[in-house]
Amino acid sequence: MPVIDCSALGKSYGERSILRDVTLTIRSRERVGLVGNNGSGKSTLGRILAGVEESDAGGIARRRGSSVDYLPQEPRLPGSSTVRDVVLESLSEWNGAKRRHDALTAALGEAGADHERLVAEQASAGEAVERLGGWERLHEAEAIIGHLGIEDSSRRIDTLSGGEKRRVALARLLVGEPDLAILDEPTNHLDIETIEWLEEHMRDRFEGALLLITHDRYVLDRVTSRTLELHEGRVTSYRGGYGDYLEAKSERQAHAERVERNRQNFLRRELEWLRRQPKARATKQKARIGRAQEAMDREGPQRERSADLRMGTERLGKTILELQGLGLERAGHVLTRDLDLALTRGERIGIVGANGCGKTSLLLCLTGELEPTAGSVTLGTNTHLGYLDQARRELDDEETIRESVAGEQSSIEIAGETLQVGAYLERFLFDRGSQRSKVGVLSGGERARVCLARLLWRKTNLLLLDEPTNDLDVATLAALEAMLLEYPGSALIVSHDRWFLDRVATSILAFEDGARVELHRGNYSDYRERRRAQEGASAQERRAERKKEAAPEAPPTRGQKKLSLAEERELEGLFDEIEAAEGRVEALLAQLADPATYEQDRSAVAELQRDLEDAQRHTGVLTARWEELEARKAAATEGQRGA
Repeated sequence: MPVIDCSALGKSYGERSILRDVTLTIRSRERVGLVGNNGSGKSTLGRILAGVEESDAGGIARRRGSSVDYLPQEPRLPGSSTVRDVVLESLSEWNGAKRRHDALTAALGEAGADHERLVAEQASAGEAVERLGGWERLHEAEAIIGHLGIEDSSRRIDTLSGGEKRRVALARLLVGEPDLAILDEPTNHLDIETIEWLEEHMRDRFEGALLLITHDRYVLDRVTSRTLELHEGRVTSYRGGYGDYLEAKSERQAHAERVERNRQNFLRRELEWLRRQPKARATKQKARIGRAQEAMDREGPQRERSADLRMGTERLGKTILELQGLGLERAGHVLTRDLDLALTRGERIGIVGANGCGKTSLLLCLTGELEPTAGSVTLGTNTHLGYLDQARRELDDEETIRESVAGEQSSIEIAGETLQVGAYLERFLFDRGSQRSKVGVLSGGERARVCLARLLWRKTNLLLLDEPTNDLDVATLAALEAMLLEYPGSALIVSHDRWFLDRVATSILAFEDGARVELHRGNYSDYRERRRAQEGASAQERRAERKKEAAPEAPPTRGQKKLSLAEERELEGLFDEIEAAEGRVEALLAQLADPATYEQDRSAVAELQRDLEDAQRHTGVLTARWEELEARKAAATEGQRGA
């Protein structure tokens, strides 16, 4: 059933047409991705669908009684409120029902209360709470806040950073569970572990429909079942996630190119015939001339523009960058201890870790903005740094694009080629008319391209890139990936974009718990696979250690009868049975700790609790039997030795 249905939407800003005849439908529980180049109108379309902005033409029909919520790139939140208050705003009906139930419960305890009436009203309020999501909604809200990396939900909004405010707004939307959630770049300012949690939550637990406006290609591929592409003001729909979209789009473009080649061949033949000046009296000749004229008037398929990224480089020396025993602290918080690293020629290291762990601080230390608390940083004499700041602090909103990139220069030299500044900026998709625009009016993606344009013409051989993929569209991301793969220098790249790290990283520098920083060879997927294997092995070791600690030290008893053959076989199999039973207990505990469990009927939760009690009882029985047989076996062996 459709949640939202729009037809022939149009939107223009001045003379620029953003949307033209956009028609689309989003159905219940559907997961839809929206992709397109920066400036194509994705955010505009999202705001129109959410009702935040009006279209100039067309209409939108929403299912009666349905709710639509929107996550903008820069949410506005009340500064004096706490995180918890803002997140629980989306549970206004639930809060009202819960307060009413609590008040009626308190009233029942008062002397002289009309118990019969109050009990009926209390039951009605309880039914409302159940209908609106059950009694665990507050617990679930706190869990979602924690999963999104906000440890203290009592903090005031005006004490939060911009990234933290986005996470609060995201938590409010997820807790509210609208019938349609429109998320504009939801993974910006999230670390990788949080993105992976969000990915799973949106795919498996969120009950409403989703429209994801994002450049995170793994999220698109793993969450969405349909992909919309916005190009030249029009929307094209493709079945499947990002990989399916790429394949279908490639086939579509190949078909368009074949059609265009056939048209060009037809035009060539007809033009040759027309040059022979046929008599125009015959009807067939007139028709042929008409067909030729129609083919000439028809426009061929427009090629999509994409950024052309190249880079000037300097020759590398023997020593590029060496860190020895590096320690970093900020505001009294230890970020790293004893970090050793020697960068090699052509190495591209992806830097990952939780928000606030010290990734950006490490880059600032390398640029000289932050002093280390221990150890040393050695840059080679021929090492020339190029730094891309996550916050884009180097941009002056009052400068034009041209001034910001090249100052007063009229030409620049890059990769052995001299270019006029205007021609260089066109490689970054800034046409001549837009190059005089002020930086302050640009979108996030356009500002990111300005920063890249400033960086890439300067000769460097060591790049420090802090979240370079933020706000870039997928076409520019692909161009950046291709440039880095051909870059002869070295790079340190802080990024939460797993697809990007899988494409370009030769190693991963991971910030772990306890201020540990470890280097792992391979791309992000290689690192993640090894880490999961290590976590699995550690869990097995912990279980084995617990069994060892629980094993009884039975006193030897002379003359103890040895185990029968059947009991020997039973003892051999008991260890595996106990391990399986403990695994069952852990799985049930995990389910009961999962907020999504409480979205089910209360009877299902009660059944899980009964299953847990049975599993724990069964584990205890197996363990007791193992202890008994093991003690008898040990005693019998000791008795034989004594004899």
